[in-house]
Amino acid sequence: MDARDPELSKELSATLQARKDLGAEYESELIDSFIEKVTDRVDSRVEQRVRRELAQQQTSFARADRRPIGPPQPSARFARYGFAGFTMVLAIPLSAIGAANAGTAGLFISWAGIVGVNLAQGLTNAWSKSRQDED
Repeated sequence: MDARDPELSKELSATLQARKDLGAEYESELIDSFIEKVTDRVDSRVEQRVRRELAQQQTSFARADRRPIGPPQPSARFARYGFAGFTMVLAIPLSAIGAANAGTAGLFISWAGIVGVNLAQGLTNAWSKSRQDED
């Protein structure tokens, strides 16, 4: 949609003329109508761009290199160790809070939660990898 779209300029002129003819009591309806037309126009342009981008991605994927367009994905090893490292960093304050508030039981509960989160992440990674192998 060009800033100097002649069709929208005509619509705006017609809306302003209608406001002059009908008076201020119809102003909100006229503005709503114009905004709806602009919104429809923007939506159609966005749809065109999305279709164009999708076609470009499909075309590039259909080429011999078979690499999809997009940011490089981190390796599974990096993701696994990155998550584990992140939980270990969080384990320090969680352990201190648990031990300070509930003693040894709080410390064990904190670490049970940390181990549970890491175990769930590991099982999710293993499950998604086995699903990808099936496809």
